Amino acid sequence: MDATFVLYPNMTALDFVGPYEVIAGVPVVTARFVAATLDPVRSDNGLVVTPTDTFDSLKATDIVVVPGSGHWKEVLRDSGGVVEWLREVHPTTRWTTSVCTGSTLLAEAGLVSRATTHWAAREDLEVRGVEVSTDRVVFDGKVVSGAGVSAGIDMALRLVEAEFGEVVSQAVQVGIEYDPQPPRSYDSIPPEIAQGLRTAFESRQA
Repeated sequence: MDATFVLYPNMTALDFVGPYEVIAGVPVVTARFVAATLDPVRSDNGLVVTPTDTFDSLKATDIVVVPGSGHWKEVLRDSGGVVEWLREVHPTTRWTTSVCTGSTLLAEAGLVSRATTHWAAREDLEVRGVEVSTDRVVFDGKVVSGAGVSAGIDMALRLVEAEFGEVVSQAVQVGIEYDPQPPRSYDSIPPEIAQGLRTAFESRQA
C-alpha cells in the first residue's frame, strides 16, 4: 500500500512528518513524497525534503496526506499545482487526508464537504463551502482531516485504525510513545491568550 505525502514550498514540516511516522510505521506501507518537481522542497521553518515523485509521474496512490502551511493564504493563491493534482488523484485513493490548513487545499479542489482545520483558518475553510468542525479529527467519507499541526498524529492513528484495525493502531501509538499531556485547544484557553495568538497568525498572512 502506497502512502503519498504532498510537498510544496512553505508547508509545515510536522504536518506531514507526524503522519509519516505513524502511517509508515505499518510494515505494508510504502511512503512516497510528491511535489511539482524532484527539486528539494523547503518547509516554512526551514526543513528541506527531497521528493520521490512528481505530480506528472504519480497518478494513483492509496493514501494522500496534504500538510498545511503557516502561510496558507499565499499557498491558496498559488498552490504550485497541488490543487489540480489532488483533483486528478483523488478518484484513485482509498483515503485522502489533510492536516492543519491542508484542508483548505482539499476544499479548493472541491473534495470535502465537512472538515476541521487549524483554528486560525476556519473562516478560509468556511468561505469555500465547507462545514467547519472544531473536532480534532473529522471523517467525511474517505476524506479525513486533522486540526492544527500535532493533530496530524491523531488523524493518522485514526486512519491506521480504520484501515488496519485497533490493534495495529495501538501498537503504532505505543511504538512512538504518543500520550499527549495535558490536552489543550484554542477554544479552551483564556480569551486574552487566544486573541494574542490570532493577532500573531494574522500578521504572518500579510
